Amino acid sequence: MVGDTTPPSEARILIVGLGLIGGSLAAALRAAGYGGGTTGGFGPVKIAGGFGPVEIAACDPDPGEIERGIEMGLIDHGDTRLTPLVEGATLIVLAVPVLTMQGVMTELAAALPREALEGQAPRIVITDVGSTKAAVRDCALAAFGSLPAGLVLGHPIAGSEKSGVAAADPRLYVNHKVILTPSAETASSAVARVWALWRACGAEVLEMEVDRHDQVLARTSHLPHLLAFSLVDTLARQDERLEIFRYAAGGFRDFTRIAGSDPVMWRDIFTANRDAVLTSLDDFEAGLGRLRQAVEAGDGDAMLSIFDRASHARHYFDSLLNQTSYQAEYQMQEQGKLTFRATPGGRVAGRIRVPGDKSISHRSIMLGALAEGVTEVKGFLEGEDSLATLQAFREMGVAIEGPHQGRVTVHGVGMHGLKAPSGPLYVGNAGTAMRLFAGLLAGQRFDTQLIGDASLTKRPMGRVADPLRLMGARIDTADGGRPPLNIHGGQKLRGISYDMPMASAQVKSCLLLAGLYAEGETRVREPAPTRDHTERMLTGFGYEVHREGDTCWLRGGGKLAAAPIDVPSDISSATFFLVAAAITPGSNLMLEHVGINPTRIGVINILKLMGADLRLTNEHEVGGEPVADLHIRYAPLKGIDIPVDQVPLAIDEFPALFIAAACATGTTRLRGAEELRVKESDRLQAMADGLATLGVEHTLREDGIDIIGAGDREVAYGGGRIDSLGDHRIAMAFVVASLRAGEEIVIDDCANVATSFPGFTELARVVGLRVREEKEVGA
Repeated sequence: MVGDTTPPSEARILIVGLGLIGGSLAAALRAAGYGGGTTGGFGPVKIAGGFGPVEIAACDPDPGEIERGIEMGLIDHGDTRLTPLVEGATLIVLAVPVLTMQGVMTELAAALPREALEGQAPRIVITDVGSTKAAVRDCALAAFGSLPAGLVLGHPIAGSEKSGVAAADPRLYVNHKVILTPSAETASSAVARVWALWRACGAEVLEMEVDRHDQVLARTSHLPHLLAFSLVDTLARQDERLEIFRYAAGGFRDFTRIAGSDPVMWRDIFTANRDAVLTSLDDFEAGLGRLRQAVEAGDGDAMLSIFDRASHARHYFDSLLNQTSYQAEYQMQEQGKLTFRATPGGRVAGRIRVPGDKSISHRSIMLGALAEGVTEVKGFLEGEDSLATLQAFREMGVAIEGPHQGRVTVHGVGMHGLKAPSGPLYVGNAGTAMRLFAGLLAGQRFDTQLIGDASLTKRPMGRVADPLRLMGARIDTADGGRPPLNIHGGQKLRGISYDMPMASAQVKSCLLLAGLYAEGETRVREPAPTRDHTERMLTGFGYEVHREGDTCWLRGGGKLAAAPIDVPSDISSATFFLVAAAITPGSNLMLEHVGINPTRIGVINILKLMGADLRLTNEHEVGGEPVADLHIRYAPLKGIDIPVDQVPLAIDEFPALFIAAACATGTTRLRGAEELRVKESDRLQAMADGLATLGVEHTLREDGIDIIGAGDREVAYGGGRIDSLGDHRIAMAFVVASLRAGEEIVIDDCANVATSFPGFTELARVVGLRVREEKEVGA
């Protein structure tokens, strides 16, 4: 249903309750061009396309409101009685207080023929605007005996301190969320009709389960209103109240503004959603008690932990809501659509530094949090994946300052100092974070749940859950071994020897982190070398890790000591620019301070085998990680059989390397890369589909691909529209492809690029690519 802009096809809409919400709905429909009456001055505020002869009627117990609604041109007619208005209505919107809903529902049940509300295409649809859905559902059950197929419970997240039809605002719902909570009995056609109604008003429509809705709203709307009412009431009863309100700063006014809302309405809401409100109030009182204790004891570290966690949580979730791809708390926000439009041609030249290594950024926060002492991190990647890890540790009681221009200060709590989070730990799209967290949290004393965004929820986690269970961990997954992960704390872990069936640095790191808490040795043998950032960083934090041949191991029960970390630039991010320069005649590019860990340089080795003019300069070590400046100039590439031993060393870089292969002379063959099928997308299939769109000849294999390159042709392939499937590396790879394309390449679903490479398009334009972003919020 997302993105459906079909106008409402109703013959007659009946709004029951002509206050601010109902009146604004009528005003919005008039502004969109619906209805047979006057526009009441709302015509210029056009919101949606398409017009229809929709009659709008209203019922309200106040005849004055009905008269005012007619005078304003909002409704065609109305009545204080409901039953006479029901005949002929095809869509009924209940905009009445929740506590009066029972009586309205009962009257409707008596006035409407039941068959009109049933079937796959019910003739009459009923919806509502109440902010507590369980209470409204219970009213419907009592009135109708069961939930009619034509009943679609809904809740617009919009409002004002003003009330009454005179305050009606045709733009009240524009770009605001409307949450629908259909039941299993609800007809899909009824949902579509209510969807169309709200889309015509300019709203963004989402769907959610009833209980989840009430829990989320209790925390994000009901509790803040309750606190605002309480605070203003407390201050208003003090002798100094005049001075308090006279000199109140903007923050006080902003927070207490909502205390000016309709008291009767909020009394009804708190009554109807009592259990969820009390649960959220209990959580708040517990948090307030912790803060009071810290202030009373003069515990500066505890106060810093609370304030810093709150401050950055606010900034973090604000960035998720307004700029990027993820959903906050945690299924409330519809993702804005982001498209990349890349024009053929361009050049690649200059000197740049790409963002910090994501793998090392993740691990710097994890190990810094478990260390004793303060860890200073430089070069931290401020992308969504890394920020998700940082925020998760804040929620487990770790005080973290920053990030500020790549600098983060982590106040370690020691191996056993983490605290139970108040709710699920949300890691966004970060598969690395979820898999590493699984190992780290398996040894904690408390239970945790790991959740992610829609993309991460599709990715397999059994390959970490299964060996962790062999160590004694208790982990529950969803069907197919997929997230969410429910990790039961307090388990006694024991070291194991594990032969990984597939080379994976994430699985290896997960087991080593669990091994920190296990009795005895934890040994991991890998079938091929994988990145060793975890082993290197553990050693840097003073924890002994051994390696012999293809096996690494450690013994549990040790400690970590804080150490400074300088995060090198991410070679995976650098890869897109390496390939861009490698395929574009006349290119000359320098990439500074790039990590060249021996377990990560597969892309360098493969490009050199293909004939790339690539040199490493200024090689040195930073915090145990080797770095260098990478200088690359254009040289004709040739197709190769990619050595199998290089595949795990370049597993994340293959989307970009496929573009290099498409521009090379001859055929490039890849085998042994089945790991690509379980990344953010099935990258083998996604890249093959994209190459097909461009007209690149290829043959897809189960564990690889054959790509026939264009050679020295100036235009290597065509253009077209690519679905990145929300995979950041697919999106960036096809931006690079535009350099040798004959036509424009449009890449859809690119918001997740922010997970690993914030500022990618800006930096791409700096070096000479022709790419721009197009955002469509709420589409």
